[in-house]
Amino acid sequence: MAYVLQLPFSLLLLLPLLPFSVAQTDRNVSLNSSLSALDNNSSWPSPSGEFAFGFHRLENKDLFLLAIWFNKIPQKTVVWYANGDNPVPRGSKVELTTDGHLLLNDPQGNEIWKASSMGGQASNAAMLDTGNFVIASRNSGYLWESFNNPADTILPTQILEVGGKLSSRQKVANYSIGRFQLRLLPDGNLVLNTIALPTEFAYAAYYISNTFEADPMDSGYRVVFNESGYLYIERRNGSRLNLTSGNIVPIRDFYYRATLDFDGVFTQYSYPRNSTGDESWSSVWSIPDDICDDIRGEWGSGACGFNSYCILTSEKRPTCDCPQDYSPVDPNDKFSGCEPNFMQGCDEDEPGSPEDLFEFQELAGTDWPTSDYERLEPYNKEECKRSCLHDCHCAVAIFRGGTCWKKKLPLSNGRVSRTYTGEALIKIRKADTPSQNQPRPPVSNTKKKDQGTLILVGSVLLGSSVFFNFLLLTAISLVMFFMYHKKQRRDSQVKGAPLEINLRSFTYQELEEATDGFKDELGRGAFGIVYKGAVEMGSCNLVAVKKLDHVQEIEKEFKTEVSVIGQTHHKNLVRLLGFCDEGQHRLLVYEFMNNGDLAHFLFGIMKPDWNLRIKIAFGIARGLLHLHEECSSQIIHCDIKPQNILLDDYFTPRISDFGLAKLLLSDQSRTRTGIRGTKGYVAAEWFRNMPITAKVDVYSFGVMLLEIICCRKSVDAEVSGEERAILTDWAYDCYREGKLDALVENDTEAMSDMRRLERLVKVAIWCIQEEPSLRPTMKKVTQMLEGVIEVSMPPCPCPFSYVSSTINMPE
Repeated sequence: MAYVLQLPFSLLLLLPLLPFSVAQTDRNVSLNSSLSALDNNSSWPSPSGEFAFGFHRLENKDLFLLAIWFNKIPQKTVVWYANGDNPVPRGSKVELTTDGHLLLNDPQGNEIWKASSMGGQASNAAMLDTGNFVIASRNSGYLWESFNNPADTILPTQILEVGGKLSSRQKVANYSIGRFQLRLLPDGNLVLNTIALPTEFAYAAYYISNTFEADPMDSGYRVVFNESGYLYIERRNGSRLNLTSGNIVPIRDFYYRATLDFDGVFTQYSYPRNSTGDESWSSVWSIPDDICDDIRGEWGSGACGFNSYCILTSEKRPTCDCPQDYSPVDPNDKFSGCEPNFMQGCDEDEPGSPEDLFEFQELAGTDWPTSDYERLEPYNKEECKRSCLHDCHCAVAIFRGGTCWKKKLPLSNGRVSRTYTGEALIKIRKADTPSQNQPRPPVSNTKKKDQGTLILVGSVLLGSSVFFNFLLLTAISLVMFFMYHKKQRRDSQVKGAPLEINLRSFTYQELEEATDGFKDELGRGAFGIVYKGAVEMGSCNLVAVKKLDHVQEIEKEFKTEVSVIGQTHHKNLVRLLGFCDEGQHRLLVYEFMNNGDLAHFLFGIMKPDWNLRIKIAFGIARGLLHLHEECSSQIIHCDIKPQNILLDDYFTPRISDFGLAKLLLSDQSRTRTGIRGTKGYVAAEWFRNMPITAKVDVYSFGVMLLEIICCRKSVDAEVSGEERAILTDWAYDCYREGKLDALVENDTEAMSDMRRLERLVKVAIWCIQEEPSLRPTMKKVTQMLEGVIEVSMPPCPCPFSYVSSTINMPE
């Protein structure tokens, strides 16, 4: 009986496969036809005009998607798009070529996207009234169709086969691939899951249709959105699992679509065909019922970003919020996660007891259930607070029924539930705690001293004879005249250098406006804070603006160094685009790197691809070689670490902050407080008052190379076994004992490449020798990494091995 009921629909599904050239001749798109990205009217409409294929302009931007949209409603809702990760500028073109390919090019002719028609000769293309754009064969059927390549939406008469998927957007108006997927698995289950961007590695499903059975005939094999507006999973035995709940108003009166929204909820929507313009899309049904609670996997951030918590609205949609004294990572995206506005971690030098520095915000019904690292019971609430207060790793404690769970950052899978009986105790810094950094003496004090000196000189002059005063004033005027013109010539030479190398000079107001008042902070370093900004500079739009600290007093050195950095161009160095030298403000403007820094890439939950990690290590080595030996003036970085290695769109490593250490080094003493660098990456000579050479960068690179190999931090007190806490020591022990597989545990790619793994570890051990003269130059490091020269057996990286091991240094 099920097959009989299904027969009319099966016949209807065959109708679109009939040649459409007779019925839709006036709407066919002939070969060699093209569209240009000029405005939203640049499109090929369907015969009824209900859908259009073409260029859809993004909101508030002069960028375009190649897309399909509902053409008769005011919102022009997009239901399919090709280049969500790479919108094209005005003047781009899409063309149906003579060989049947659909080709999208930017204004310079670069290929952005291509739909290839396979298995026959194309006759034409068309936008159908179903919302399907097709390339037709000269014989029959379709060579390519958008229905077989969905984005985030499916439409009535569309089928999702086994292996098919929908990918959410990142935001409502950002069509880049987001964190959520809907997939029909080979076992017959329809699932929703989050993914580990920028990869498509799938985390645990938060919705499962349970349409898998031991007998394949009883399992699901396709998702059907039928012509009546009902969505269901069809089993091979002909039975169905209905997804659409309730009755559907006839499709002649409403438009329908089913979309995996950016927030991870799969929703069927309806819209009245005879709209007056005031209506909006209405939700018919959605899954899951409670995404805040249903995402429970141990990996990923959950429905919201890290350190935030999810609240389910009355419409079954998630909304996200931050705890007190936490702020959104992206102020324009509440799903981006939160970060604390105060210093976290352990600082033994900070004055005051934990009771003086911290207090708790209490949130009822709130939990981050997958972030526990310690469970204490039986415990009362005050004991739970006290334990968290005196534990510098503890950011939040959950107290429920005599049990205390302690949690550390980042917090994942946060949610609020009315039925949850526990209470979150969030540790925050008290508002009146003093800052750790004492303020520097204001520059105005120096000015006051200068003013006092001038007053004193004036008093002496007034106390002398008129003739003597005249001669003295004349001499002073002549000296001041020559000094002024000499300074003008020197300044013009220094300021002229950046102009000669095409660096742009910004005003402070320009950069303040470009960064929206220095609001979007990207990171903090030894030399200042970096902010995200947007300026128009040729092909560059997004920039990173670094506000430098404590360089007001070295005017000439700053300008000279900007000139040196500006002349340094290499594929493994972040490019300096401009600078600001105005009053007391010193800022540098760099190109923006979309993939963040190496630390986030290496120290996540999943180990990145082995070959990609090696490629990154080689690139960093080449960048340091350029700084040390190929620049007109040698540049020593002094703070090589993963946070200062940025990754571009293709994961090419770019060294950042180069030159800044050299810029500030002359102003630092050789005492312990003057050490440049970061704990775990600092060479021994910093502590011994020895001359600082490029070998300090070689040491830091060696430490970072071990981090790249192992995907763990150089100092990690949380690893099992005290002997493994210091990576450099543990790595040498593993090498000496022939247990390199322990360094890359569970990394099958690395363990299957043991010869290269051993070479890389040996290079790293040579780099981290405590005696600087034992460390190779970056040129030799690069040659050893690439296999140009052999790598001899390294000695123990400790001082007593120097005398006996000097002759073993690689040539």
